[in-house]
Amino acid sequence: MSSTHGASGASAVIPAPGAPISHTEKGTQRFARTALALFAGGFATFALLYCVQPMMPMLSQAFGINAAQSSLILSLSTLTLAVGLLITGPISDAIGRKQVLVVSLLAAAVFTVGSALAPSWEGVLLMRALVGLALSGVAAVAMTYLSEEIHPHHLGLAMGLYIGGNAIGGMSGRLLSGVLVDYLSWHSVLGLMGGLALLAALLLWRFLPESRHFHPRQLRLRGLLQGYTLHFRDAGLPWLFLQGFLLMGSFVTLYNYIGYRLIAEPFHLSQTMIGLLAVLYLSGIYSSAQVGALADRFGRRRVFWLVIALMLAGVALTLFDRLPLVLLGMLLFTFGFFGAHSVASSWIGRRAQQARGQASSLYLFSYYLGSSIAGTLGGVFWHAAGWDGVGLFIASLLLIALAVALHLARLRPLPEPQAAH
Repeated sequence: MSSTHGASGASAVIPAPGAPISHTEKGTQRFARTALALFAGGFATFALLYCVQPMMPMLSQAFGINAAQSSLILSLSTLTLAVGLLITGPISDAIGRKQVLVVSLLAAAVFTVGSALAPSWEGVLLMRALVGLALSGVAAVAMTYLSEEIHPHHLGLAMGLYIGGNAIGGMSGRLLSGVLVDYLSWHSVLGLMGGLALLAALLLWRFLPESRHFHPRQLRLRGLLQGYTLHFRDAGLPWLFLQGFLLMGSFVTLYNYIGYRLIAEPFHLSQTMIGLLAVLYLSGIYSSAQVGALADRFGRRRVFWLVIALMLAGVALTLFDRLPLVLLGMLLFTFGFFGAHSVASSWIGRRAQQARGQASSLYLFSYYLGSSIAGTLGGVFWHAAGWDGVGLFIASLLLIALAVALHLARLRPLPEPQAAH
């Protein structure tokens, strides 16, 4: 018996009861709709999260606060996002993926508008904390949805496309806010970003296919603790969680404080020019998909440490006082980061054999915890030793990440999955 599949809009054959349901493969309409919807979700998540980053020097002036205090507008969001991941991931294991994705993004859009209307610094921080908490639903569930629905042979590409949406969102959020804040108030810019996120939420609701491989799990505390314990007993997952902390911590630290450096001597760049540096994210859009595909082809263990080494080389170039070298360093660093994150994300989905929502949540908890802790701690190094201190701090994080990647390369691989066709 044949019918039209309502979620994907493609003609499909309804399998007999008990027959395995095939995973989504590259080249199908369902794959395209999934990639588009989660691209939009990733775009909005990073746009909302990081649109405040280029405004930090202006917020320092507006509220009379220093660089480390100004960084709280981002660090607090990523902290509540990290905590929320421990809740929203298990919730999605119980009630479903798409529902959590759509409601979370809608709530984040509303709270972003709320932050634009807040009359005080404390009010702004409160709204930004709620933005991070809401976005945890998107961040936790998107990777799990892909791990469940996409054929394992195409998971690296699909994850790379999703992370490419993250890169475009991060770029667009920084670019729009960095440029517009020279012409509009920061209140207006945040209100505009909230409106764009609302459109992305509607796109996610309209195009994302319903799950076909989701199996609900009862939301019990004992089950949650058993799931977390199971993941920490794995030979590779805890190291991948640590990588999330180190990679995101180094990435956010660089972009938090590079603006402070570039508006000062010897560069004297304008706020608009600093906002335009977000175009460097284009390298991340390319690398997330391409490095993910290379990992599918040659193996994650062979690719992972190389892109981390590239990040380290990029940081070294930013220590020079010549603008072309600084920009080249930022380019290499950004390319390497998104490639490394793409590999680590797909590796999480591959190694987690059970409770994948919890595994993704633990990885992203570490990821955004690194953003919060390292992103704020970088301000201490900035005030103590300027950019040299920040660069040394980032390099230290990446040297640890490189050592962990080399350790992961020596792990015994898991057996190949028997995916249904």
